[in-house]
Amino acid sequence: METVEMNSVSLKRPRSEDDVANADEIKRQKISEKSKTGNDSGQSVETVTDQPDKSLLEDTKNEIIPNEESEEQEDEELEDSDEDGDPESFADMMKHGLTESDVGITKFVSSHKGFSGILKERYSDFVVHEIGKDGRVSHLDDFSVPVDDEVNFEDPSEETFTVLSDEDKQRLEELQLLKNKETSVAIEVIEDTKEKRTVIHQAVKSLFPGLETKTEDRDGKKYIIAYHAAGKKALAKVRTATDPRKHSWPKSRGSYCHFVLYKENKDTMDAINVLSKFLRVKPNIFSYMGTKDKRAITVQEIAVLRITAQRLAHLNKCLMNFKLGNFSYKNHPLKLGELQGNHFTVVLRNITGTDGQIEQAMHSLREIGFINYYGMQRFGTTAVPTYQIGRAILQNNWNEVMDLILKPRPGAEKGYLVKCREEWAKTKDPAAALKKLPVKSYQSYVWNNMVSKRIEEYGLRAVPGDLTLKGATAVHIEEGDVDNYTIHDVVMPLPGFDVIYPKHKIGEAYKEMLVADNLDINNMRHKIRDYSLSGAYRKIIIRPQNVNWEVVAYDDPRIPLFTTDLDKLEGKPLPVLPTDGKFRALKMEFSLPPSTYATMAIREVLKMDTSIKNQTQLNTTWLR
Repeated sequence: METVEMNSVSLKRPRSEDDVANADEIKRQKISEKSKTGNDSGQSVETVTDQPDKSLLEDTKNEIIPNEESEEQEDEELEDSDEDGDPESFADMMKHGLTESDVGITKFVSSHKGFSGILKERYSDFVVHEIGKDGRVSHLDDFSVPVDDEVNFEDPSEETFTVLSDEDKQRLEELQLLKNKETSVAIEVIEDTKEKRTVIHQAVKSLFPGLETKTEDRDGKKYIIAYHAAGKKALAKVRTATDPRKHSWPKSRGSYCHFVLYKENKDTMDAINVLSKFLRVKPNIFSYMGTKDKRAITVQEIAVLRITAQRLAHLNKCLMNFKLGNFSYKNHPLKLGELQGNHFTVVLRNITGTDGQIEQAMHSLREIGFINYYGMQRFGTTAVPTYQIGRAILQNNWNEVMDLILKPRPGAEKGYLVKCREEWAKTKDPAAALKKLPVKSYQSYVWNNMVSKRIEEYGLRAVPGDLTLKGATAVHIEEGDVDNYTIHDVVMPLPGFDVIYPKHKIGEAYKEMLVADNLDINNMRHKIRDYSLSGAYRKIIIRPQNVNWEVVAYDDPRIPLFTTDLDKLEGKPLPVLPTDGKFRALKMEFSLPPSTYATMAIREVLKMDTSIKNQTQLNTTWLR
């Protein structure tokens, strides 16, 4: 089965969005002085040679929507880096990093002249809306809470969430989870009224299932005493992920509360962990269709088991950079990979291209598309390319594997290497630790190289011997049928034991590349099951849908250039932009299917090298 991913590279400066305006302008002047446009070409396929200077910076963050949890974790670990670290040491580390040509990314499909632009100057310049399996684009446009049909059941009142202090909540949680030796917690009733005591009773029972309460007089003061009513076994039952709060959930209500999560500058797993902490539940009762990028504004659907919409809506008052809305109750969770893709809204600031260049670039993106390369984030950001480790594992060359992991080298103390060591330190289980290694990135490395060869050899047309999909089955395109296919029908395999290869020069090129790496293309099974690669098929050209664009002028680099879902809900007006500003920006919108890297679409428009190494070398002044 084809891996399902949606990735975007965030190459950004290590500065906050609150940088002073004059500092931003100085940076632009420096970049503008250094910017060059790509070479003109009349050919339909171009090879990367001298890339134009681009104002793209520093760290990569990915957004992944896999159909396998291991695939998701793998790419996330490759992108795990310390963006708050010392800029100079990071710049020095990146001297040892990869460029696009190192991982087989060498071709373009369009003939326009390249130009420069700044990607993700602000995280709000990159907005992602999830597209569900029904084709509906997720939007946050409603904060209201659904009303239950079952009138006998009442959700906790608003005061329930605020009547307990943070200290009270901490003590109650420790009591609930039996984390200390206390058998009860006493909460003093400051304003002693029956109504006040009732609210405290309700708050404890609602927020901390398994606890009971009673009222006591102590030294002339009223206290609410919280205690375990039925011991550890009863507590364990109400706290399991499969049966939380069963005693209080109406039968007429769906077991899962679905909601739209709007988040800014936070990745999905961090967001889930924050929600879990505030709700005092385990993260595994949440489900979603895919993880989203950190350095972006993202909108996606989340489902949570037996948490009321009212409790979730209350979090809007106490969380930073999150908003929850569009609540509904359903009888099913969400599953990874169950989506059609993502819709992107991207702003490229301080562009240098002429109107003609931009029109040509965007028309090409809409009509032809871009090469469906695995993006740079697939291969890590350090001195040890992930595909080298994957290759050594497939070769059973464990000495090299350990050398690549353990040998000190500049830039190697990041991402998956740290994860591998952490797993070993925690479990002392070599199999578990080695599972953290990025075997599949070697497949991606081979695929990128073979696609570049395929396009160089045969261009942008289907030829006899190419592969196409009939349903889920790959078949060869025959001489007599070739006119019935276009380049958009052609797929190429990730190497594995359950795929076939093209019947032309590229099929032989696969074999030659694997032979050079001491691998047998006819024996991709591995004695360690987790490293046996079945292979998959992947389209070589992706044509985005719903492509729209606009060039706008602006003076202030700090102002947003479009309104978000939250802006619309809060009634914020559209930004007022000058007709003749100092800078120009390209606003792009497009939808991409799963298994596609948005950064590769942007690369095709700008004709640039998206590697951190290249951009760091071009923009070292921004890292100081």
